[in-house]
Amino acid sequence: MTTTPDTTANTAVTRSAEPTSEPSTPRTTHTVFNQAPPRRDINEFSLNTALKDALAHYSPGASHDELERIGALVGSADFINDARLVNVHGPVLRTHDDWGNRVDEIEFHPAYHRIIGDALDAEAHSYAWTHPGPGANVERAARFMLFSQIEPGHACPVSMTHAVVPSLRVDSALADFWVPRATAAGYDPRRVDPATKSAATFGMAMTEKQGGSDIRANTTTAVPSGDHYLITGHKWFCSAPQSDAFLVIAQLDEGPSCFVVPRVLPGGGLNSVRIQRLKDKLGNRSNASSEVEFDATQGWLLGQAGKGVRTIIEMVAQTRLDCVLGSTAGMRQCVAEAVWHARGRAAFGAKLIDQPLMRAVIADLQLEAEAATFTALHLAAAYDDDSAEAADFRRLATAVGKYWICKRGPEHAYESLECLGGNGYTESFPLARRYREQPVMAVWEGSGNVIVLDVLRALAREPRSAKTFLGFLETGLGKHADFDAAYESLARSLQDAAQDLGSGDAAAQASLQAGGRALVEKMALLMQAAILFESAPDEVAASFAAARLGADRGREYGALPDGVDVDFLVARA
Repeated sequence: MTTTPDTTANTAVTRSAEPTSEPSTPRTTHTVFNQAPPRRDINEFSLNTALKDALAHYSPGASHDELERIGALVGSADFINDARLVNVHGPVLRTHDDWGNRVDEIEFHPAYHRIIGDALDAEAHSYAWTHPGPGANVERAARFMLFSQIEPGHACPVSMTHAVVPSLRVDSALADFWVPRATAAGYDPRRVDPATKSAATFGMAMTEKQGGSDIRANTTTAVPSGDHYLITGHKWFCSAPQSDAFLVIAQLDEGPSCFVVPRVLPGGGLNSVRIQRLKDKLGNRSNASSEVEFDATQGWLLGQAGKGVRTIIEMVAQTRLDCVLGSTAGMRQCVAEAVWHARGRAAFGAKLIDQPLMRAVIADLQLEAEAATFTALHLAAAYDDDSAEAADFRRLATAVGKYWICKRGPEHAYESLECLGGNGYTESFPLARRYREQPVMAVWEGSGNVIVLDVLRALAREPRSAKTFLGFLETGLGKHADFDAAYESLARSLQDAAQDLGSGDAAAQASLQAGGRALVEKMALLMQAAILFESAPDEVAASFAAARLGADRGREYGALPDGVDVDFLVARA
């Protein structure tokens, strides 16, 4: 007798050295069972109860037909496979062609072009600008979130192309040329004269090696040359360097100034945007991030000389909002994958979803995602409101929401991943990729400390914003004892902060800064609770107040206090 591998079965079988009259019957080692079915060919909009409820409140006229179409698209097996492909086969930089000519070209897998093409066709970047009015930013946010839930990397250029519009409008001539292309529903990846394109995407190049978020420390300079400027210097991070144009900060004698820098010049020649290398990142693998050098690179001044920070500030606010949207979309993906697994797998005699420990964890993950979803759309709605009060509110609320929701993302992703056990830790399932992705939202457009400093600056310099923010929180009073107690604590903290900020006492201000994170966390949790009281089901709002504002808050996911409606939250997951 000899033993050889059987190529038709999953195990080694014993074969006789002599022919036999009876054919051998292949045997298998096992039957696959007790695995959740593939989460494919579903509708991500239809299944997202929190998003539908928030949309009904903040944009009741939104096109459900279009959102259902997008939900089915991103939930399809083909789209999900494309999302995998673009992260396995990331962008590749070609600095020179075969004959030694500088080309600075980035090659993407075809799946990337399919994904971003679908997003731009669906106006995930432009709906708020092409359909202005109540609910426009909210509906655009929902479209953006559905695409970002499945493949977040492409959302970077989509976000910047959306966010650049207010900055471009500072200059009527530049706006007349670029805004129609930036807001077009379509995708054209060709590197050609932008005048010949109907659609264009935007990136940005702001930070430098020595400065990071401190843009005033930039050393890149610009000098006038006819109707444009010649820019010389470097950028340590250039987001989406394949874009048609970029907003770039460079120094003039008057100070940091903003410029529009096209990749291709009028007439079709390449601008001297030299891509040095692509960043090797923890996550966000499908998206190209790069280091670039400018060598007499042509750019057009946008806004006033020396007022570059003022010119880009609205773009920063918009991209910070998109960080909230992206983190929230990630939370939805995480809890959706976790509950899908729990409903499809049994252990120790029962389905995971029916076991109290797992139900508590799923409920808590859903609670976090609910709070993020309603907050995200509430913030988006504030951008639909042109009133001074709305501007004052979003000045603080966007920063506060960005700080907290983006900071909660990575931990939420980890806990969701753990619900899948070993499956969650493998690249065959999407949560390993999501776990690496979530931190970028907390870093991009201001990491935690930068956001806290921005909030403290706003409290000191813009008292109307602080008053408006506190006034909104007051709408939640009288609805839950834990909210009322937390509000009184925050009001005292803000009063002390105002005194410290105005005292000129360096020691007091240093102490305030050291405790800044705790202050912003309080602001964020109360803001989320007030939003939920305003717009979410009572069970969600009361559960959030009990779990996040009570004396027992701050524990691990799943360690819920009394007052949390676990069954209601699990049913919504």
